[in-house]
Amino acid sequence: MCKPAVVIVVVVVLALLVAVPVSAITYGELDGTRHPNVGTMVFESNGVKTKFCSGTLISPTVFLTAGHCVAYLQWLGVTQIWVTFDSVFDPNQVQLIAGTLHLNPDYGYHGAGGKSDPYDIAVVVLNEPAANKYPGIQPASLPTANLFDQMAAHNGLRGQLFTAVGYGTLEPTPGGGPMTFPPSDERRFSVSSFNALTNAWLHLSGNDATGDGGTCYGDSGGPNFLGAGDTETSVIAGLTVTGDMKCFATNVIYRLDTASAREFLADYVTLP
Repeated sequence: MCKPAVVIVVVVVLALLVAVPVSAITYGELDGTRHPNVGTMVFESNGVKTKFCSGTLISPTVFLTAGHCVAYLQWLGVTQIWVTFDSVFDPNQVQLIAGTLHLNPDYGYHGAGGKSDPYDIAVVVLNEPAANKYPGIQPASLPTANLFDQMAAHNGLRGQLFTAVGYGTLEPTPGGGPMTFPPSDERRFSVSSFNALTNAWLHLSGNDATGDGGTCYGDSGGPNFLGAGDTETSVIAGLTVTGDMKCFATNVIYRLDTASAREFLADYVTLP
């Protein structure tokens, strides 16, 4: 990630550590042209283009990302936002599409226990179709209503794989001293297996010891596609939002098949 002003770097890092947002890829592979509809938001700080979080094209002009990413940009006072779908982020020659931020008005922690549904979802409405800059790009698909409850009822989630995609920090580097998370400016993907289902979340394994990859700091809002390899679909199961602090074990994604997620998305796209 390009280094913005020191003050912004410090504030962003502190915010990420408090909220534990994640979405960079651990134990994964370079994506190349595998997921051309996955991109990253870009804002300018001290004249330098800086990438921030990740997301997915879900219509010709709608880019889906995490609510806490957009909320933080708004808190910073960012008014000019762009999206890029370049597989490698180079601030000196990045291809950009301008857009407008739209945060779920219910964003925050609500419900029983305070965290049952954070409404952690947002979109960027692009000023022009993404295909104008990226010919041939196709939007990803959204899940049907209550898809994962229905799958769970028929034992269809056991062993289910998911493909996470994003830009940002990699798996932590072992060794003496504080744990470090190497940055990356390249889009990557990894494969996780199903762990648990709750009302708003899909919990996935990101444990390398069991053959799973996962996500980490630096790029929340990225998609987790249903399936992997030959079984991978274009359906985004959920948005990467949180996980364990050391990026070793879990990837917790915000479900897109719930009534609250669909209610927000219906204002911007046609739902399946």
